[in-house]
Amino acid sequence: ADPATPPRVLAAADRWRLVLGRRHDALDAAAGGLATALDELYGQGRGEGSRGDLGAGHGGGREAPYPGVRAWSEELAALFGPGIREEVLAAAAAQGRTDVLTELRPDSVRPSVDLLRTVLSHAGGLPEARLAALRPLVRRLVEELTRALATRIRPALHGAVQPRPSRRPGGPLDLPRTIRANLAGARRAPDGTVQLLPEHPVFRTRGRRSADWRLILVTDVSGSMEASTVWAALTASVLAGVPTLSTHFLAFSTEVVDLTGQVDDPLSLLLEVSIGGGTHIAAGLRAARDLVSVPSRTLIVVISDFEEGYPLGGLLAEVRALVAAGCHVLGCAGLDDLGRPRYSTGVASQLVAAGMPVAALSPLELARWVGEKVS
Repeated sequence: ADPATPPRVLAAADRWRLVLGRRHDALDAAAGGLATALDELYGQGRGEGSRGDLGAGHGGGREAPYPGVRAWSEELAALFGPGIREEVLAAAAAQGRTDVLTELRPDSVRPSVDLLRTVLSHAGGLPEARLAALRPLVRRLVEELTRALATRIRPALHGAVQPRPSRRPGGPLDLPRTIRANLAGARRAPDGTVQLLPEHPVFRTRGRRSADWRLILVTDVSGSMEASTVWAALTASVLAGVPTLSTHFLAFSTEVVDLTGQVDDPLSLLLEVSIGGGTHIAAGLRAARDLVSVPSRTLIVVISDFEEGYPLGGLLAEVRALVAAGCHVLGCAGLDDLGRPRYSTGVASQLVAAGMPVAALSPLELARWVGEKVS
């Protein structure tokens, strides 16, 4: 609890009344506030732990009203401490209690994708003045989740994150390669030390853009794809930092929006994504095909539940055209709230026959696939 707030001293009988949820009428005013906070947390007004004496009759009741969110937050901190308070409020928010969002502290809340989804869905209908109050929370959640995801993803990319050596200045000096390239000129000084004159320095560079790979994430943002969309945006932002990879982000429902300009900033990307609408996968692939310049060095990943809302022939034709051109295509099944794959197996089997493999991949598994292609 707050060190400036003196601890509350409760008699043993009052502690038992709070634990059992009985005889709230016998509690003093201070303990009564704790009782309603516990009711809100555990009993929610019904059953064991609910308000009132279990022996009382069933009537309209004369109990005090339940506390507001701010009062509940304060009582949670007094009862359990600030750490548990943040955990309880975050869990309530993730379960749909959007009224607690304003009480969450960005610097101490535990980040989770469920909490981020709740905040984003709530923020979507807010005016900018109220959205500004939630931005620090969204920013902290996105930064922590992206950092954790990057820690897992980047080792899976193998050589894709390694800069190419060059003898042209313009990047940082590659000291190990410089030493190896100049060993023939090494001389031993009179004092026994070895001196190396770097006549041929080697620098790190990204190399020629024509040698880079292009990754196009075609992401379904229809109403059933909320969880997968958050993961896709976070993954895209991590992959955007890979030196040899040019990452594009296309969001589609019945229309296609190119959000590549925000792919370096996951916060802006998530705030720009609008969840909802139908599903037109063919339109997303058509927009991706317009971005292809070197098919053999282009990766196109479709993240969807594959519940195509338009004639299936158009979708299959787009897949066949991309495969025939030499693009590397992959379908990633959408995930439900529990992380389980949810997609139309019938449509997926036809996409596989047309040349697009379909699999339920985690962000780490997707990164491994990208790394194997571009290494």
